[in-house]
Amino acid sequence: IDLITRVVGLLDRGMRIGQVKASLEIENKSRDEQTADSHDSWQLYLNSMIAAVIRFEEAALEEAYGTALSLYPENIVTDKLLVPLLNKLGQRWADGEGSIAEEHFFGFYLRNKLGARFHHRFKVSNGPTLLMACLPGEHHETGLILAALAASQMGYHTVLLGSDMPLEELPAAARKTGCDAIVLSAMLRPPSGTLDQGLADLTSKVDVPVFLGGRVSQSSNDLLQKIGVHALGTDLATGLQRVTDLVPLRKK
Repeated sequence: IDLITRVVGLLDRGMRIGQVKASLEIENKSRDEQTADSHDSWQLYLNSMIAAVIRFEEAALEEAYGTALSLYPENIVTDKLLVPLLNKLGQRWADGEGSIAEEHFFGFYLRNKLGARFHHRFKVSNGPTLLMACLPGEHHETGLILAALAASQMGYHTVLLGSDMPLEELPAAARKTGCDAIVLSAMLRPPSGTLDQGLADLTSKVDVPVFLGGRVSQSSNDLLQKIGVHALGTDLATGLQRVTDLVPLRKK
């Protein structure tokens, strides 16, 4: 329909059919070049931030992140830069290529950035409540904070418990908050018994859906399905859509 509208508009302005075809080809080529340039830009930001983490250069990290934020909305920067960056760094650390010092350096930097955004988010929400935490032993909470920010922007009310959360305390927290779902996160394999026994006990003690996101949710998808935990994967938008499917936003 859009193509027909463009063609009719060009013909109405007196352009011949042959000229219309040439004009559309030039327009499409320009759009493709802009898309390629945009992809190259995001890849450049990504490479710059990874290199800055490896070299412990906060100024370089700030320059790349700040430049991206000055050109694009926060949600686009999250989707195009921060989520791919976390996945890349997570793979690097899981493969033993990175160091604990790198993790602490980047984690401290990004927690400060995201923490300011989280505490200045729109706090009043009539949406369903999501109780959010990392699995026991999981100290990588950046992905969880990003998910909480995105959920808040969608209209959910979020209660963030942070890293290394004992699963046995979640049923009481769920009752006190009156939450509509529990969203957990794990990038690295948790202690033995956490996934099969710990999560199974949790799902039996709460009457709300339990979700798990992060790299562990991908590698343990069959087990999670067996015990009734919904796997969200590592893609933020796709994961939140799965949450919305089971915990829809109430209409105001």
